[in-house]
Amino acid sequence: MRVMLIGVGLALVLLIGVGAGFVWLGNYLVGDEVWIPILGEVRWVDDLVSWGAALLLAVLSIFLMIPVASAITSMFLDDVADAVEAVHYPTLPQGPRTPFFEGLKDTVNFLGVLLLVNIAALLLYVIFAPLALFIFWAVNGFLLGREYYTLAAMRRVGRTRARQLRRQHMLTIWAAGTLMAIPLTVPVLNLVIPILGAATFTHLFHLLPQQGSRP
Repeated sequence: MRVMLIGVGLALVLLIGVGAGFVWLGNYLVGDEVWIPILGEVRWVDDLVSWGAALLLAVLSIFLMIPVASAITSMFLDDVADAVEAVHYPTLPQGPRTPFFEGLKDTVNFLGVLLLVNIAALLLYVIFAPLALFIFWAVNGFLLGREYYTLAAMRRVGRTRARQLRRQHMLTIWAAGTLMAIPLTVPVLNLVIPILGAATFTHLFHLLPQQGSRP
């Protein structure tokens, strides 16, 4: 519950901050008065830009809230993994915790990739509207699986080996990420999915072969 509340809270703060930045930038660029041919000086363009920016952010938030919350929650994956391993793998020594700034760096990088890919995918959602939901699931499933598995694995085998295992089991990881992305589109349920996803990929790391190729 603590990790969920932190993830959702930080995601909301980030999106609100970005929204405020958009509104401020629009007002700064437009100014209080604008000269328009025929109409002359008008004073309502800055309000129009502000409302437009707010509306744009509201629309984008529908698509971006989930990726942003998932990215931020990944920063606290150690807490979830420790809880899972304490119950289901009690013979294992406690895994080393990711240093805060290293985890923050991974989260920022992951968040940047998620935002860029999802914003770019908006064009695909429009062009292939009937398939938009499936594209959303596939794209975010790939990204979520890739990141969550890497974070779960590197606690035990280091970053380099985690990447090798990720490539070895990419299809399984992508499938698990897609199964995580699907309920992310369900309101309320999507609040707990990043936590369940972190637990799932902790199990997945321990269950998938770590030597040789998978049958």
